[in-house]
Amino acid sequence: MSRMKHSAKIALAVLAVMGLCFGFYACMTAGQPPATQSPTTHSPSNWPSETYPLPPTDHEPGLTTGELPSGSEFDHTTDHTQPVAVNPAGFPSREILRGSPDSTAGTYTGLRPLPVRPLAIADPNNSKHLPLTKVEHAYGVAKDETPHQISIDFQNFFEAKRYAAIAYDKLTQEKVLYLTFDCGYENGNTAKILDVLKEKKVAAAFFCTVGEMEGAPEIVARMIKEGHIVGNHSVKHPSFAEIDRTRMAQEVLGADNYLRENFGYSAPFFRFPKGEYNESALEAVASLGFTSVFWSAAYADWDTSAQKGAQYALDTVLSRIHPGAILLLHSVSQDNAEAMADIIDGARAMGYVFRNLTELPQLRS
Repeated sequence: MSRMKHSAKIALAVLAVMGLCFGFYACMTAGQPPATQSPTTHSPSNWPSETYPLPPTDHEPGLTTGELPSGSEFDHTTDHTQPVAVNPAGFPSREILRGSPDSTAGTYTGLRPLPVRPLAIADPNNSKHLPLTKVEHAYGVAKDETPHQISIDFQNFFEAKRYAAIAYDKLTQEKVLYLTFDCGYENGNTAKILDVLKEKKVAAAFFCTVGEMEGAPEIVARMIKEGHIVGNHSVKHPSFAEIDRTRMAQEVLGADNYLRENFGYSAPFFRFPKGEYNESALEAVASLGFTSVFWSAAYADWDTSAQKGAQYALDTVLSRIHPGAILLLHSVSQDNAEAMADIIDGARAMGYVFRNLTELPQLRS
């Protein structure tokens, strides 16, 4: 009889363990990222590979808007040195940090350097066991000024899991565009784009690698001085689905520190190289104080050997925009530089206004 009781206890223990395993599996597989069809990633073959040194409608101080004031540059004089707390929505601060103007600062902008941050991250070993499955951001092609279901699915996923990431502004009821560029290296077209943006009084966000900052510091300084956001695109442009969290900190904070030391500047916006990440990476970037900015409108513009002309760029971009779109372009593209004025004029003729990332309503919740 005692032997039967002992066997029954063993059986119950086995069933309990099986139940726990099943429950753990169910938790791990809930809320998976949306499946993507024909991922529209951008991974040009000519990114520099050398090692770089790690070195709103409510106009609040330190924030810029997408429509620049007539005939003036922004005057930012606040010397911020402390990070701002995460807002209730779970997004990091949207505040852009700038050192005080100082002609002896020794930076490219004439702003005092900001304090650098240690290259460290919380939970370097991913003890929370956040999923490491590689995700390639895809956006689908928006038609008839309506975001593609793929963009909608990605945005819904970010919101459901409360990740500090955004693919497009789904809260807007207006025809609003957020103009962003990826800058991995300088190809002689960025200054032309900046000329047009200044003429048209449009502010944009330029996500720069350290290669761009080192190779064209005067261009990056001009972005800052003319009211644009200089976002973080990492030091060496690796896939964040293939590196550990310590390396993530080195890539993100290494680029941020380069801006802080050499430009007296820091912006809390990050774009994943190649649009590749996993859920651990999403959490890691947010823990470092950055909102991950994806996109819902783009086209294959990064290949400098396959440019198709300004008219193609104009027609393609205007056919893919929609209210709340985050538009991704590449500054290496000659087509984009030649079409930029017409893209802005064409979008405005369709009733769109340009806003800057600091005006995203999700960041003000």
